[in-house]
Amino acid sequence: MLLSKACTGIDDIAEAITLLELNNWDLVAAINGVIPQENGILQSVASQANIYGPHSQAAPAAPPAAPAASSSSSSAFCPALPSRHIVERQPRMLNFRVEYRQRTVEVVIEEGSVVGEIKQILETELQVPVSKMQLKGWKSGDVSDSIVLQSLHLPKNNSLYVLTPDITPTASTSQNSVLQESLNQNFLLVISHREAQRDYNLNFPGSRTIQEVKRNVSDLTNIPVRHQQWEGWPASASDSMTLAASGISYPCHHLGVCRRSSPANTQEPTEECADVHMVSDSEGDDFEDASEFGVDESEMFGMGTSTGCRKAPLMPENTENEVDALLHFTAEFTTRYGECHPVFFIGTLEAASQEAFYGKARDRKLLAIYLHNDESVLGNVFCSQMMCADSIVSYLSQNFITWAWDVTKEANKARLLTMCTRHFGSVVAQTIRTYKTDQFPLLLIVMGKRTSNEVLNVIQGNTTVDELMMRLMGAMEIFTAQQQEDIKDEDEREAREMVKREQDEAYQLSLEADRKKREAQEREQAEQLRLQQIQKEADDEKEAIRLSLEHALPPEPAEEGGEPISKLRIRTPSGEFLVRRFLGSTKLQVLFDFVASKGYPWEDFKLLTTFPRRNVSTWLEFVAHLYPQCPESVTVQIVRGLL
Repeated sequence: MLLSKACTGIDDIAEAITLLELNNWDLVAAINGVIPQENGILQSVASQANIYGPHSQAAPAAPPAAPAASSSSSSAFCPALPSRHIVERQPRMLNFRVEYRQRTVEVVIEEGSVVGEIKQILETELQVPVSKMQLKGWKSGDVSDSIVLQSLHLPKNNSLYVLTPDITPTASTSQNSVLQESLNQNFLLVISHREAQRDYNLNFPGSRTIQEVKRNVSDLTNIPVRHQQWEGWPASASDSMTLAASGISYPCHHLGVCRRSSPANTQEPTEECADVHMVSDSEGDDFEDASEFGVDESEMFGMGTSTGCRKAPLMPENTENEVDALLHFTAEFTTRYGECHPVFFIGTLEAASQEAFYGKARDRKLLAIYLHNDESVLGNVFCSQMMCADSIVSYLSQNFITWAWDVTKEANKARLLTMCTRHFGSVVAQTIRTYKTDQFPLLLIVMGKRTSNEVLNVIQGNTTVDELMMRLMGAMEIFTAQQQEDIKDEDEREAREMVKREQDEAYQLSLEADRKKREAQEREQAEQLRLQQIQKEADDEKEAIRLSLEHALPPEPAEEGGEPISKLRIRTPSGEFLVRRFLGSTKLQVLFDFVASKGYPWEDFKLLTTFPRRNVSTWLEFVAHLYPQCPESVTVQIVRGLL
């Protein structure tokens, strides 16, 4: 401590401790922050002008006695230096990152400067008068423009922001564009409930009005809007203003709320809530004389004495039909929070799982199970700000099957746990049991796998729109990676099945062709057998006729006999000759029978004489005396043909 005092010249112990705390109790860093040196190099007096540069005139501003006192006080701890060298203290530069609405300005200034010099630089950059500028973000609280930066013991890098409560955002066209951008920003309101001694961190878009904020806070605190007494709103703000136009601090603004004393109570409001009171005139006029008609205020606003807001349950208790319960849930949810909400799946949890997990891989989705509890203070805020946000509704509708259930009633909660145990296992049911009422609502993100279903994430009610979207997108990335693998496996499986089907079809076609070929062969064989049978029967019949004709022929006459004999030589189609003697009185039919007995029936063949050539088949009878001179020279030719 003595060394640091000797080197820094700080006598106040509290100031030294504050400096150490700012540097995380790093003594070297704290000393260097107060007395920065150029890497410990000893500079000569001759180089003083080069060291200070443009600030050389301000460097020797210290009284001449101060260096002597400092050197004398530190001589007991520091070695003596040669007379031609002195330790030159370099001006320490501080970096400030200053935010003003959508703009960010970087300011670099010496720590010997005053706060007002920062404002003068910002006036040039932001075109905002110094008199209307409030510079916020100092760790020690608000500071005046005449404070020297060195006395604040600041680190090298600092972040500040500018407030201009006296400048209306609609003062110029440029400010209109800034206001339009502010409408899309999210403001964090840290609201302190004085009576309950509890703080709420609520995120609202810049387009939300102060009146809407008060209504949401009414759901959290059970204080009707007309009974709310606020502190922290800008003096120019009204209930109809949006947060972006109200002049509150961005990105965080602190507020306080408590219950205003009732009109019947004549005592003054408590000191902590008496600073600012904002109630719209319309609200006061509407309900000022409600007591004259004997109407209880708690009944008029749906407020109970201890149970809070009376609302119709999202889901009736002990319902037997899940479809009817979910229809009731959707209708009541729409009544409370409007038409813009996720499309809730109407059906059983099993049907929702089938719809999400068991279609084609390209059509599968994640299953989002929304669990609501009316007894949780986060329910209304989560539903109105997160579940009904356009970005969340669109993302859930495109990528999720959303199924909802109300666990406010114990019977409905027990039924849900039974369904979760049946479909997802006891681990999921036990996980839901571990969450307390004030942690609801819950949004379970479930992904289907090949063997079982997996709960990827459980999102609690104390979240923001951006965080909810990030967690949904993170779950979607995991699901997309798994879906790509499933699509690849499914395509490969379908390709294998297609090849198998084609092979089966080709095999069936081959079997059909073989069957037709076999049937054709069988028909051909049967036809051949039939023809062969017919031919055999015809041949047998011909053979029988031939044999009968052969037995019926008269005996061949002898060459020497009393009657004339004619010797016929018959040439067959094959070139052979048949020789036989016939009596001159033999009829022509005997000749035909002889030829037929040799296998040439007269129905198929005809007989021709060689010379003169005549058709013997047309003769009625054959007489030997036609050839008396040369009976042995008569030749008859058998020719195939009809008679």
